[in-house]
Amino acid sequence: MLNIQHILQSFPIPIYRKLDEYFSKEEVNINQLEEIRIRVGRPIFVRNNRKNIALEYIVKPEEILETLQHICDNSIYSYQTQICQGFITMRGGHRVGITGNVVMKEGKVSNINYISSLNFRIAKQILGCSNKILPYVLKVEDNSVYNTLIVSPPGAGKTTILRDLIRRISNGIEQLQFQGINVGVVDERGEIAAMYRGIPQNDIGIRTDVLDNVSKEIGIHMLIRSMSPQVIVADEIGSKEDVQAIQKAVCSGVKGIFTAHGENMEDMKRNLAMEILLQNHIWDRIIFLQKDFEVGKVYEFQPLEKQYISMAKKS
Repeated sequence: MLNIQHILQSFPIPIYRKLDEYFSKEEVNINQLEEIRIRVGRPIFVRNNRKNIALEYIVKPEEILETLQHICDNSIYSYQTQICQGFITMRGGHRVGITGNVVMKEGKVSNINYISSLNFRIAKQILGCSNKILPYVLKVEDNSVYNTLIVSPPGAGKTTILRDLIRRISNGIEQLQFQGINVGVVDERGEIAAMYRGIPQNDIGIRTDVLDNVSKEIGIHMLIRSMSPQVIVADEIGSKEDVQAIQKAVCSGVKGIFTAHGENMEDMKRNLAMEILLQNHIWDRIIFLQKDFEVGKVYEFQPLEKQYISMAKKS
């Protein structure tokens, strides 16, 4: 059951009351909540069960600022690094996206002021949603994993599945006689572990070490040097720097599980950086997720050529 109250308490009283009124309706399932958006001079929008609902309330500029202050525990300055990345991670792993006037300094974001909108993205864990993928990722005979790339369009659930994979690999799976192994996670945007004051808000297993708020290129190198991971995990790779770091990790004997945006092999080949990994035969497994499936439900796998695997919704 989603605890909605500590999210609602971030809002000024008028917005809190309007949202509380909506969520009190009998037909509203709180557990299907995906987003709450507030924009200056526009209605509150709630995305619930994949439907966008506009609430009759016009948001004032001062209410955006007050909400941001609550999210930042009344110390916006201490959250400046996260604000410059365009989001803040709340207790519970929920992420608040931020838009406004971006201030640039020496080619980098130094601040976002005149905040115009906030998007509360509700964090959810679906334990067991990686069950269908596990047989293709685990190398049980070596108590290891295959170098795996999970590919899907945005919104298809790859981060949710990746998070559950980390938990299972880290904890071990007794029924498969798979002993847990050390997992290093580079959580660049805070979406996997959802660290809050150094504590993972999501269950990512007992043998998992996390570097958050760092680029994948730097984070992968740091983990290899300092934490001796048996597998490194990161979300949404695709840059030249990501590819170079992954190649170094694999050549160092560390296994990797990563995700990328795309729908098929043609998308992977169109990305010049990803094409390098394909040409160098880095991947043992590539798993494609269909855009319209629901995470955690029943799926079937259909084999593609050689090591490539397609994940399609079961009819």
